[in-house]
Amino acid sequence: MMLGTAASSSSRGLIRKLGSTRLPIVATCARSNSGGSSSAPPPPPPSNAGAAAASSVKYAKTTAGTGDPEGSGATGFSTRGPVTWPALGLVAIAAASAVSYYKIERERRLENAMGKIVSSESGWSPNPELLARRQYVRTKWGWFPKEDAFGGAGKPAIGGPWSLVDLDGNLVTNESFKGKWTLLYFGFARCPDICPSEMVKIGKVMDTLEKEHPKLRGQIQPIFVSIDPARDSLKALRDYAKDFHPSYVFLTGAPQQVQAMAKKYRVYMSKADETEDGDYLVDHSIVVYFHDETGDIADCFTQSMRPSDIVEKVVERVTFVPTY
Repeated sequence: MMLGTAASSSSRGLIRKLGSTRLPIVATCARSNSGGSSSAPPPPPPSNAGAAAASSVKYAKTTAGTGDPEGSGATGFSTRGPVTWPALGLVAIAAASAVSYYKIERERRLENAMGKIVSSESGWSPNPELLARRQYVRTKWGWFPKEDAFGGAGKPAIGGPWSLVDLDGNLVTNESFKGKWTLLYFGFARCPDICPSEMVKIGKVMDTLEKEHPKLRGQIQPIFVSIDPARDSLKALRDYAKDFHPSYVFLTGAPQQVQAMAKKYRVYMSKADETEDGDYLVDHSIVVYFHDETGDIADCFTQSMRPSDIVEKVVERVTFVPTY
């Protein structure tokens, strides 16, 4: 009986020890599962080896694209980019060579073309309907239009061959005035104000040239062309001519001749204010066309220009000397 009692006591002591060791574990699990307000115990601090490993990962540099995946530094690949200074230099040399070749080839073709154009007396124009044909000359800078008072833009395509009659009934053409600089004006004898004003202005120009530039005066010829041939007969023009400068040449012709000439000079003209008895006025362009001694247009003078302005332009054009 005493042995049994001792064994029984030992068993109960062992059970109490085992129970006391399991209670904290059960309590901890219970608190974790129940989601209580008590926080979990903090994790143990990392060891020195773990901290070093984390720091090396944080500050590590990638070796992607270097050809050295192990990061050993021993690789046969270059770490420079695809664009280098020598490569840029080669590109610049190639571009300069292409530009030089283009300029040389352009000059060669232009010389070939100009050689054919200059050989023609009619010259060349990019648009003959707007700009007159021009001769080209070879200079040390290349081929350039023959220099004139109009500059690089070129002269307008105005004028051309024509034929009319003078006050004596003689046939007169544009060739009749070769060697003279002409001041050409289109008007009509029954014009009440504008035509007389413009013709008096040209008369003042002639008087000023006679006084200040007598040598040039003999080279200038003013011309009046009637745009109203139906009423401006030779007799009517003779009477009309008495009121203006004696150097004027008055011309008229058949309606078809006058219209053809006016078209070449781009002169606008139209009947206006026609009355029941057949009287009328003529609206027309108010321009004085100045031609050189070869018959080419040299300048145009508008209604707003004063006699002194025209004299200055005339002297400038007549005495113009090309630099090449």
